[in-house]
Amino acid sequence: MTKARTRWPRQREAEQPIPDGDGTPSLATVRPTDLETCLRACAAHSGKLVASLDRRRNALAEALRHLLATHAAMEQTAPDTAPVPLLRRAARGGPGAALVLGDRLLDPLLAVGTKALDCGYEDELKLAVLVTDAVLTQRKGSRAAWRLRARALEAMGAESDAVQAYERYLALTDEDGFGIAAKTAGLRAGAGYQGELLRALEQGCPEAGAFAAGSVTDTWAEGLALAGRGDWNRARSRLIGALLAQERTRATVPEIQEALGQYLALALAAAGAPGSGGTPTATGDTAALNELVALYAAQRRTRMRGPVSDPLFGGVTWTTLGEFRNRIAGKSICLIANSQRVGSSSLGPEIDAYDLVVRFNSYRIDPAATGSRTDIHATIHKHGFNWDKKVDTRLVFGGVPGDWKQSLRTRLVPGAQRYLGDESLRWPLRDIGRVGTDVWPSIPTSGFNMLWLLDFLDVSPTLDLIGFDFYESGAYRIPAAMKMPITSVHEYTSEKAWVMERAQSVTETRIALR
Repeated sequence: MTKARTRWPRQREAEQPIPDGDGTPSLATVRPTDLETCLRACAAHSGKLVASLDRRRNALAEALRHLLATHAAMEQTAPDTAPVPLLRRAARGGPGAALVLGDRLLDPLLAVGTKALDCGYEDELKLAVLVTDAVLTQRKGSRAAWRLRARALEAMGAESDAVQAYERYLALTDEDGFGIAAKTAGLRAGAGYQGELLRALEQGCPEAGAFAAGSVTDTWAEGLALAGRGDWNRARSRLIGALLAQERTRATVPEIQEALGQYLALALAAAGAPGSGGTPTATGDTAALNELVALYAAQRRTRMRGPVSDPLFGGVTWTTLGEFRNRIAGKSICLIANSQRVGSSSLGPEIDAYDLVVRFNSYRIDPAATGSRTDIHATIHKHGFNWDKKVDTRLVFGGVPGDWKQSLRTRLVPGAQRYLGDESLRWPLRDIGRVGTDVWPSIPTSGFNMLWLLDFLDVSPTLDLIGFDFYESGAYRIPAAMKMPITSVHEYTSEKAWVMERAQSVTETRIALR
């Protein structure tokens, strides 16, 4: 075990944040950082990634190349401005000292921060925080930057600082499409359970206080050595003392969780609890240990998904592929695109006349244009838009099973759906159709997954696509989603070609597949 660092390395040419009450700087506080400093750090980090074998770092390297190329192109289009030397320090007040973060550079810079966060390594997490420092220095109201900062701080284990950053994000948005409110509540509740667990350990072993002021590493090692020799009574006080010392020195959440897990495993084995591998003893107090384990589980669970008032989510019924087929058989179906072609139309009454209306992700309702009914909501698991809207069936798509399950835990709203697609409906094109990346390299959209599924089942006499122009007319979404880019990970050209090959008739607003 290593002792957690509680201070952020001082960044040159940046002011120090105002310390918290205990004198420790808060990582939630933005450190004023000029754009030149950030770009120079990005250029230096890019050099460290040459010939990396890590897929995530290669993705970061590509994002860095794009950022630096964009910056270089901007410099070339401004002939009166001397270029910024990115790999050596410019004098104060020299060229580039007052670079302005424009829209053209903002997205590439945030993309670098996101890819750095995806890496998960210490250096990359620091880079992600530095990126948000630079963005928020000039754009204090950037929701994307506050959310990125919060995620980076959470990954670093600076949980209380992450909560502050998440709350800044929530204060800037009216729509919580990413489920940040639930996450923040979960982090706060988890911290509460963790504190309750540590207090229970402290009260149950008063002699541990004598070791709480010492070195975390040395005290923990001494406790492990005693436990290895079978002297659990002496080991216990030292191990708990080390846990209290971690709390005192503000160790990161992952470090404390790992140590708590190890301690409880040792304690259960010493008490001879079933399944622990220890020898049952007459004096083993497994009841008290079970209470500690319950607190440990509660703090882990709530941090992952937030407090859940209704674990059954309003009595939702899981639906399989076969059950879904039977419910749609013989019914006319229309799929409504989130496009301006629909938003500017007067198709509402026609849409509501279908037996089943399917909408996607961040759909927007304007009864005259879009119709008012939503029978099936098909959405990607990554965003939480419209999960609170009542529908008969909700199908949540996702390529990674673990991430998909986590999203269901954190985003589902009790009572908002009657039926919920199970894992057999999680990723239709890949899992049901067995269409691999060699045949379809790009990630299928929610719309295409849904359309492919309905075409595959082939039990609907009418299957119409309304407003599917593949974003040629622009997006028509709820306001919170309008700023989201039309992502490049999907191949709309291939999806359009697939649709047109099967089209029976085509008008300006409607494509009939049956």
